[in-house]
Amino acid sequence: MNPKKTFESSDIDAFRPAEKVAVVATVNSDGLPHMTLITSLMASEPGTMTLGQFCIGRSKWHMQNHPKVAFVILSQDRRMWRGRAMWTHKRTEGPEYEAYNQMPMFRYNSYFGINTVHYLDLVGCTGPEGLPLARIISASFLTRVARVGAGMGGGKRILKPYAEGLFNNMRSLKFLSYVGDDGFPVIIPVIQCQAAGSQRLVFSSMACGEELQTVTEGQTVAVFCLTLTMESVLVRGTFTGFNRHRLAKCGRVDIEWVYNSMMPCHDQIYPELPLEPVIDF
Repeated sequence: MNPKKTFESSDIDAFRPAEKVAVVATVNSDGLPHMTLITSLMASEPGTMTLGQFCIGRSKWHMQNHPKVAFVILSQDRRMWRGRAMWTHKRTEGPEYEAYNQMPMFRYNSYFGINTVHYLDLVGCTGPEGLPLARIISASFLTRVARVGAGMGGGKRILKPYAEGLFNNMRSLKFLSYVGDDGFPVIIPVIQCQAAGSQRLVFSSMACGEELQTVTEGQTVAVFCLTLTMESVLVRGTFTGFNRHRLAKCGRVDIEWVYNSMMPCHDQIYPELPLEPVIDF
């Protein structure tokens, strides 16, 4: 499917509800992929996207320093759009700012509303397309069988049991991202991805196999896991290629970094950060 340079009116309408899944991939200062859930992402015009900031995570900083971003939007009726955009500027007033703060999700929020609106120029977008549910179900089953023999064994626990459970929840959504040669992040759905212990993720190539073949062995990738109750975790690690485990061909990611992407405190979980006393109030 060739990317379109502008959104159609039906796309703009589909992006308008805050009750959707919208994941944004950015690039950090080290040139590594990062992902987060930003449900306020929408299209204000055929060639312009906006997102409302109500808490400060790392993605907003990343896109201002490295404006090339990627996104995936999944509507409630399971239609999916994927695309790329360029961050251009931000504002703390204006019609988009007013419109965001009139939305029920933010207008009636007891703690905070939208304080900043970020603007992005659309580079290209594909969709809507349906999820390949039959392939995802088959790939999830094969991954579940293969993960038993795909663990690393021994060593220090990296994923906490809670995060490991999120990855192994068959209803959770997962997306893999890496940074392409042109500097834009790439996002690939890997809903079949599961944890083979606390140190490794595995996923069958039966779903989105052609796209997954574009990931280079040894490349740093990020994998974002999200449940429908908005629990999430982000990991980053090294893609170690495809291997057969119990007759299933699976890709593997050896985990090196874990990030809590949920409010109220977005921060690194692994490697563990030392506790430091607060001495400046």
